[in-house]
Amino acid sequence: MAFFDLPAFDNHEQVSFFTDEQSGLKSIVAIHDTTLGPAVGGCRMWNYASDEEAIIDVLRLSRGMTYKNAVAGLKMGGGKSVIIGDSRQDKSPELFRAFGRAIHTLGGRYYSAEDVGINTQDIMIAHQETPYMAGLEGKSGDPSPFTALGTFLGIKAAVKHQLGKDSLSGLKVAIQGLGNVGYHLCRHLHNAGAKLVVTDLNQQALQNVAKEFNATIVGLDEIYSQDVDIYAPCALGATINDQTINVIKASIIAGCANNQLSEARHGDLLRDKGILYAPDYVINAGGIINVSFESDYNAAKSTEKVEKIYNTLLDIFQAADTKQVQTAAIADQMARSIIASHKNS
Repeated sequence: MAFFDLPAFDNHEQVSFFTDEQSGLKSIVAIHDTTLGPAVGGCRMWNYASDEEAIIDVLRLSRGMTYKNAVAGLKMGGGKSVIIGDSRQDKSPELFRAFGRAIHTLGGRYYSAEDVGINTQDIMIAHQETPYMAGLEGKSGDPSPFTALGTFLGIKAAVKHQLGKDSLSGLKVAIQGLGNVGYHLCRHLHNAGAKLVVTDLNQQALQNVAKEFNATIVGLDEIYSQDVDIYAPCALGATINDQTINVIKASIIAGCANNQLSEARHGDLLRDKGILYAPDYVINAGGIINVSFESDYNAAKSTEKVEKIYNTLLDIFQAADTKQVQTAAIADQMARSIIASHKNS
């Protein structure tokens, strides 16, 4: 693999590989850009099919954090980490202590937090070995409710722009993924009067959401072709690709998953089909916004900043219409402009 030629490499400042034989730790930390401050981004634990898949994922996620933090107005750079393994059976206190020691060697250039497969309890174990952890219990804590709130508000912004409606009542939303964020998003949407169609690998999560929010359950591959107003990808990335774009019936794609577009050109394909796309790292920034208040935590101030996602997305949608380009390109331009202005200041 020609590492430096990977499109996902994108001039990362630092990529580090960590192993610990005793605990079984295999981890990759990617620091994309620290212009705005120390790199901050969660750790994902996933049973990757190959090391190459893990490398590409952490690189893409890291770059996304740089842009996410910039557009959200945070004094943070972008970074991400992954632990290769099955979060359902490979976790141990020793593993996360080893992970904490690994992060500590970076000297504060990167702060980790929770992501897919990782929870606040895991982060607290790693925190025993290093201060460079975020989303801590007793401080900002679990970021998922704030990610869900931002995503919900982003959906409202998309509905306002695309459908000219202020209310979600009666609208149909297909939600792919019912993890912590997906569950909270379902609650917000249900309370707003939306009708939910859901899918997930976790059968218990499906049953809980179906019972609590009167959601309709469909198969994993059926979620894309549902006759809905909004498709909300809330699982892993790259679900918007050559295959799914051909069957998606929703006029809005707005969800909390990272790296939703398999390739940048898929944003153009969505625009050509008249589908409004809410750029993932803008709409799902609520969690990292909450983490940014870690040192002097104030939930009300955090919520107030998360609520700004609504207007940020409206600005992006309007600019994309004016310039006749895809929304993701506008978001990227915003992020790069913010970073460049900081470098030149």
